[in-house]
Amino acid sequence: MIEYSNNQEGYEFDSKAEALIAKAVDAALKFEGFKYNYEISIVITDNAGIKIMNNRFRNIDKETDVLSFPMIEFNNKNLENPIYDISDEEINPETGDVMLGDIVISIEKAYQQAEEYGHSFERELSFLTVHSTLHLLGYDHMIVEDEQVMRKKEEMVLSGINLSRL
Repeated sequence: MIEYSNNQEGYEFDSKAEALIAKAVDAALKFEGFKYNYEISIVITDNAGIKIMNNRFRNIDKETDVLSFPMIEFNNKNLENPIYDISDEEINPETGDVMLGDIVISIEKAYQQAEEYGHSFERELSFLTVHSTLHLLGYDHMIVEDEQVMRKKEEMVLSGINLSRL
């Protein structure tokens, strides 16, 4: 289950974009072998909104494209073959779904980056969604080796939904 909060001004976010995000999340989770029902909260905002959140939660006073707030710390030492151990505390007792976390996307930044990188808005929005979903699953890109694994997985997921740039 994905819940949306649409807090943006002047940038189009419609049911087509919402469906694209759901497709990207599902594709990333399927690719990773995540076999549980899940909950992810997704906030769609603009650059001003994400700048406020980035400053508040990361002490970085600038806009960004996407933020991820995992609710579970997956300790996968082998990122090529992740294991997702879920405890009872990580399951919403009302729904039975695993609470993976929150994603915040700047729709404004997605439009800007699509133009900057010369690809479609759909590809950029899907990339940001897949990227953030992988963060919820414990992936990171702080060191080169981890970044290479993450980038490869992002492109494989996007290729599976016909939005790869390769």
